[in-house]
Amino acid sequence: QVQLVESGGGLVQAGGSLRLSCAASGSTFSINSMGWYRQAPGQQRELVADIRRGGGTNYADSVKGRFTISRDNAKNTVYLQMNSLKPEDTAVYYCKADIAWVDYWGQGTQVTVSS
Repeated sequence: QVQLVESGGGLVQAGGSLRLSCAASGSTFSINSMGWYRQAPGQQRELVADIRRGGGTNYADSVKGRFTISRDNAKNTVYLQMNSLKPEDTAVYYCKADIAWVDYWGQGTQVTVSS
């Protein structure tokens, strides 16, 4: 059993910052990658950023230069530092972990950016 617990969402004004955290517990012996996706109302879920076990990262073009993903392997935790937030960043943010080539998802955390 694997559980992903997210925290850090909330309401922030445009230009502000938030930091999301996602901690994996359970059978986490082989985490290949962890990442963040988001889904706005009426939109498809999209990749925001992910980080592989070796540290390589991948970002959506819309967040490059504003968001930073990082990972604490010892704690099986991934973070998403979000700066210069825009109203279009408003969405439910989901953590995803690829563990032994199986995808696990968190419950989602709401991020709302007011203009």
